[in-house]
Amino acid sequence: MSAEEKTELIKKVNAALDDIRPHLKVDGGDVEIVDITDDLHVKVKWLGNCEICSMSAMTMKAGLEQAVIQKVPSIVGIEAVNGVGLIT
Repeated sequence: MSAEEKTELIKKVNAALDDIRPHLKVDGGDVEIVDITDDLHVKVKWLGNCEICSMSAMTMKAGLEQAVIQKVPSIVGIEAVNGVGLIT
């Protein structure tokens, strides 16, 4: 994937995440894109309370992943690089 293609994908994924961010911010959290891999997996970093929330795995699958894939169907999946249960 070219740098231009990656930049465009990041913009689209961020737009999809913008629909979810208000729900995260209510609880003092947020999420940011770390990278999009060549095999179209989005790596995100939990911010604020989301990083220590025991529900972050459910939020990932039921919220973030579905919202992003619905708006950017070329994305295969999303994974967090930090958060509860992960060694960073």
